[in-house]
Amino acid sequence: MLPAGEEAMQTTQRAEGTFQVKATPVTGGDNGAASGRMSLAKTFWGDLTGISTGDMWTAGTTVSGSAGYVAIEKFEGALNGRKGSFTLLHQGIMRAGADFQLRIVIVPDSGTDQLAGLTGEMTIKMETGWHSYELDYTLPG
Repeated sequence: MLPAGEEAMQTTQRAEGTFQVKATPVTGGDNGAASGRMSLAKTFWGDLTGISTGDMWTAGTTVSGSAGYVAIEKFEGALNGRKGSFTLLHQGIMRAGADFQLRIVIVPDSGTDQLAGLTGEMTIKMETGWHSYELDYTLPG
C-alpha cells in the first residue's frame, strides 16, 4: 500500500520495442472447450529486454475469420533497466477477419523483484515476421 497522496504522484510511462514469438501447437490430451492450444516462447527487445513463456487457447467458429483466444504468459527480464518478472493476461477476438479486438493486461501483484507493484496494459502491432509492443505502465518508486 502506498502512503497517502503517493498514488497521485505516480505517472504512467510507456515502454516500446519489438518481439519475436514462436507458437508451437500442443498435441495430444484434451483441449476442453478450446479448438486448439499453443505453447508460446517470446524474445523482447527495446525497453523490455528478456523472454516470456506462455500458453494460448483458441476458439474457432464456423464463420471464416471469426475466432477468439486467451493466453497467459510470464515475462522475465528487465523493464527500462529494472529487473524482475510479471504475468500478462491476453484476450483477443476477431469477427469475420475484420473486427479485431485485443486486450493484454498485467496481472495485479504479479511483479517481482524491482518490478513489484507494476501495473499496466500492453498493445501489440503485428507485422510480417515481427511484432512491436507498447506497454503503458506505472511502477512505484
